[in-house]
Amino acid sequence: MRGEIFERIRRRAARVMKSARSVSIDAGALEDLTRSRDLLAPSIQLDPIDYYVGAPEDTAAYILTLDAINFGSGYFPYLAKRPGHSGYFTIATSLRENWERDGPWDAGQLATTSADDCARVMAQNLGVPEVAELMSLFSRALNDLGEFLLKHFDGDPTGPIVSANRSAARLAETLIEMPLYRDVSQYAGFAVPFYKRAQLTSADLAAVFKGEGYGAFADLDQLTIFADNLVPHVLRREGVLVYDPALAARIDAGELLEAGSPEEVEIRAAAVHAVECCVALLREAGVEMTARQLDTVLWTRGQLPAMKAHPRHRTRTTNY
Repeated sequence: MRGEIFERIRRRAARVMKSARSVSIDAGALEDLTRSRDLLAPSIQLDPIDYYVGAPEDTAAYILTLDAINFGSGYFPYLAKRPGHSGYFTIATSLRENWERDGPWDAGQLATTSADDCARVMAQNLGVPEVAELMSLFSRALNDLGEFLLKHFDGDPTGPIVSANRSAARLAETLIEMPLYRDVSQYAGFAVPFYKRAQLTSADLAAVFKGEGYGAFADLDQLTIFADNLVPHVLRREGVLVYDPALAARIDAGELLEAGSPEEVEIRAAAVHAVECCVALLREAGVEMTARQLDTVLWTRGQLPAMKAHPRHRTRTTNY
């Protein structure tokens, strides 16, 4: 069945919300959100600061490489950030500038990239324990990608994309063969997949290639949101997600949530399910919308100073 991997994410998120104890969805606030004008003109434009543009094969390779290390938000408070840049844009801009200066990284280079290499490229201090841990995880993710490409695609970074044959579902299924892409948590005795980065790769390719060439996918409308810690934060600030007082106090105090803990799973599942409900309401009102588009709108809203003025949940994980 086409898109089964995405439907499984939706079903399991809904199942979590049936028994969630720490997070709930406010139906009234959800309906109010669907009437927001900001949701009716979704933009999927890329910020040019974070995408390398070269030959099509090199650009595709860059997207694959960047999304391999598109995680670490729980470590971002410790990063040496570029002026005016968030943690994500600090990493993305550093990688882009390195590729523009020294050329793309081939599979062999990815397979041997060390934590020291990552720190050098990202201009980070390994003397900070949290930064050293993140750079080590980046190294592992890049090594996994390089070895995966060498083993299965003769080192060709476009191999996973071409073999997906225009299917975002198939590309996601390919990527989750790598350990750090296996974004699945256990909750109340059942598995809850999110596959944030595995889904994001096809969306990013589609955006940068404007739906053509390496960005042509026939099933992008099947993607769920890319469950991280920013979209739930925006939904919380909009009143859609409601956290119990104890959880809210922990997040507001900057306390880390354990990856895979019931509270962390509920937050991500609630964001997935709330967006699905929002999309359904919009479609009932005659507004064409997908979860992917709504994710972009909410993520962009999360860049506003009013959103950044409040703490979001932090988890040290390779999932986001």
